[in-house]
Amino acid sequence: MIDFTLNQEQLAHNIAKARENGILIPTIAQMQHPQTIPGKVQDRLKGVGLWDVNPLNLFRITWKNQPVEAGGLFQEVPNYIEFPSALTGVPCRIVAMVGKWFPTGCHKVGASFGCLAPRLVTGQFDVSRHKAVWPSTGNYCRGGAFNSRLLGAQGVAILPAEMSQERFDWLHEIGAEVIATPGCESNVKEIFDKTNELKADPQYMIFNQFEEMGNPLWHYNVTGNALADVFEAVKRPGDRFSGACFTSGSAGTLSTGDRLKELYPRLKLGVGEALQCPTILNNGFGGHRIEGIGDKHIPWIHNVKNTDMVIDIDDEDSQRLLRLFNTPEGQAYLKDDLGLDDGLIRQLTWLGISGIANLLCCIKMAKYYEFTEQDIVGTVLTDSAVMYGSRIAELNEMHGPYSVREAVLDHNLHMLALKTDSMMELTYADRKRVHNLKYYTWVEQQGKTAEELNALWYDTEGTWDAVHAQARELDELIDAFNEATGVLKRL
Repeated sequence: MIDFTLNQEQLAHNIAKARENGILIPTIAQMQHPQTIPGKVQDRLKGVGLWDVNPLNLFRITWKNQPVEAGGLFQEVPNYIEFPSALTGVPCRIVAMVGKWFPTGCHKVGASFGCLAPRLVTGQFDVSRHKAVWPSTGNYCRGGAFNSRLLGAQGVAILPAEMSQERFDWLHEIGAEVIATPGCESNVKEIFDKTNELKADPQYMIFNQFEEMGNPLWHYNVTGNALADVFEAVKRPGDRFSGACFTSGSAGTLSTGDRLKELYPRLKLGVGEALQCPTILNNGFGGHRIEGIGDKHIPWIHNVKNTDMVIDIDDEDSQRLLRLFNTPEGQAYLKDDLGLDDGLIRQLTWLGISGIANLLCCIKMAKYYEFTEQDIVGTVLTDSAVMYGSRIAELNEMHGPYSVREAVLDHNLHMLALKTDSMMELTYADRKRVHNLKYYTWVEQQGKTAEELNALWYDTEGTWDAVHAQARELDELIDAFNEATGVLKRL
């Protein structure tokens, strides 16, 4: 459960800071239904760029932003891409919601809000004295740094040193303190070690996405309902919402599946990971290049008991397809040989590396379950290729100039030829095995108890269900916070 204990003294500091800087906090309900955002806020958003460091952009933490870089408002159906069979090689329909149209260009700004908001509106976090620390494999710390800046707090980003240069450049530009830990996405323990070192200093407050229940609360309520909205908008008579797949970074997005399985009980939920670090599949380890996901442990907030399948993706597949989607030669093949229209080809640049991995997970699930034209599989695109220009340049330098011939090979070898290897449908015992792996990270190293671990498995109503339902209480606290600042009345 999320702790909503009030610290009145520190809460007063936050209210004063918000009043001074004209900060309004959006509710979870407004993120689900942005048409309910006050008209005065919407009017002012028409003059604000999507990535502007403006507190009003907190109201753009939603999947339903209009897909424009400045001045956009909201739409009924979230931004999504539907991938045709000519591209995927499977008959079922695959749809993916697009993270590019969030502030920062990544949906992790929502997960970081879910972690920060409870402590902000209760006064447990004091913007006048605390620094907000965001342990991350790349995108979460960007969202956290952005939200910290909007709220007038100092953000501290912790991320692996081998992440793309674009991430580091942007973090420095927004004024975050940046700590680069050794290794790549798989080196999560090194991130935890640095986090534990900072904990000893009372000026730092840690918002650890891998254990903060505000992360799944946000995704369950906002991402889960948004993906359901996409299905309801695109379904035809007889169509079924049959599957959803998400690679596991912090595992927060997997709580989307918790919501979808309540709405569509036949749906299968798959978790993706890198083949080079097959922790869930066979307790494996190693480094990989699917930026934005972390391995070598099972996140505390992963509801493993509700996960039907693990799907491992070769990082070479994601790298090759990144180049296919983002080079003139690759785009020429997609248009001339596959017959994709210019709009879809442009949309394929909205897939970052982990988004490509999510798409490949959906394809493998579709092949495993032999989904048909009446089956729909859903996923999300965490970020876009904007964050990976340096990676594309590295691939061009590594492999030489791209060509249409290589585009043909990459599409056929790294997408159409995907098989149902390196994946597993999880039995009850398999899920329990994966869940038990949490012990070695969270109980032995990070201060959790065995009783807390067992509760996540045996007490679903008192843990996962209870957290998901806390959105209403959080919204009440947010409303009270906004009322105390008086900012809305002065707009």
